[in-house]
Amino acid sequence: MDRLDRKILRLLQENSTLAVADVAKKVGLSTTPCWRRIQKLEEEGVIRRRVAVLDPERVNAKVNVFVSIRTNMHSHEWLKRFSEVIQQFPEVVEFYRMSGDVDYLLRVVVPDIAAYDAFYKRMIAKIEIRDVSSTFAMEQIKYTTELPLDYLVLDKESGASNAA
Repeated sequence: MDRLDRKILRLLQENSTLAVADVAKKVGLSTTPCWRRIQKLEEEGVIRRRVAVLDPERVNAKVNVFVSIRTNMHSHEWLKRFSEVIQQFPEVVEFYRMSGDVDYLLRVVVPDIAAYDAFYKRMIAKIEIRDVSSTFAMEQIKYTTELPLDYLVLDKESGASNAA
């Protein structure tokens, strides 16, 4: 991975629909070498997939709920079952196993509180949970799918990378 790869990744994170020729021009490459670099980044799993970022208001998924879950169950089998249950709910857009007081954290998107209540009832009917605490976001101040690239260790560099 080098500075050109990092520039390509920055551009594609901003707009994954950019034509290869446009990406190539912006990073100072010809089209074929740029295409090869993108292919390599995809093959290596750096670029997992290209997606469209939707407007939550327009798809009626405007309420963000952060759901803290505590459980008395900590076995591998229970976690596997819990994960399978949570994967069934399209409302859950993020799912984390946590350290600290909370065992799991979900980010759930729904149109309104009634839809969240219905989700909650369906979830607790499927698996035993000790405690569920829900926090509703009042306003989204920042949201991005772009990962910071300044931490990439580039070829022939050591330590922290400098921004390109």
